[in-house]
Amino acid sequence: MEAATSNAADERLHRIQQAVKWTVYTLLLINFGYYIVEDVVRATHTLTAQSTFFQWTSNFAVTMDEAAWFILLFMFELETYALSDEALKGWVARLLHGVRLVCFVMIAHTIYAYGNAVFTLQPTVPVEDATHLCDLADQDLSYVYNLKYTDITQETCNELSRATQFFRVGNDPVVSDMAGLGLERQLAWADVYEGIAWLLALLAIELVVRLQDRGVTGGGLMQTAKWGKNFLYLSILGVGVYWATLSHWLYLWDEILWIGGFMAIDMNLSEWRKEMLEEEVAAVQA
Repeated sequence: MEAATSNAADERLHRIQQAVKWTVYTLLLINFGYYIVEDVVRATHTLTAQSTFFQWTSNFAVTMDEAAWFILLFMFELETYALSDEALKGWVARLLHGVRLVCFVMIAHTIYAYGNAVFTLQPTVPVEDATHLCDLADQDLSYVYNLKYTDITQETCNELSRATQFFRVGNDPVVSDMAGLGLERQLAWADVYEGIAWLLALLAIELVVRLQDRGVTGGGLMQTAKWGKNFLYLSILGVGVYWATLSHWLYLWDEILWIGGFMAIDMNLSEWRKEMLEEEVAAVQA
């Protein structure tokens, strides 16, 4: 009777976990749509007919990054939950690993693009012959502050900044005042750290998957990967809090959702590990 009650409780917990997991995945997909729109809007201010291929891919780095993470999440879901151990052999395993490698390359491109943004934002290049933002009106330039881009026109110039000196923002047709340029630099560094932290967390998850795929359920390397991953989650959440202090609440929400998404993968790994331990006990008892 106790065994039946325990099984029923485990089944209810499993259903709840699955409902939470797929709710998180759905919310992440909705957020993905927002980031696509955000990148398109930014492109209207930063890209021109003379923009290079790298400038285009850098502008849409977030879209590419999110796409890569979604594919990775799907791959991990297949490997840690949906597919059996027998199915994860041969060409299926090679295909999953190959797709994941492509996603790693896409994420690496994003981190490189973030690093390049930090580099291009370092020069402090003043805009000549402009002591008021209205001096730059109707010249196909945009003003940016806290990631908000606004076309500089006679109607908007008086509302955007009261500064008397303005600076180029990277290599884009964008300007800002000193406070805005400084903030853009800080946000660029936050992007770099966040990208690297997520990549390290991904490597930790990959390590756990590979270890369990080889029948390893414990040990120092496994524990190091788990604790390291949790520390990275906390630091990423800290970056999200920083975004929130600048009124980018959606970015904090996105961080929470992605952490939730990969914690769902952690739940899959825990169930997988439990099954492996139960099989070991059954083998010993036999």
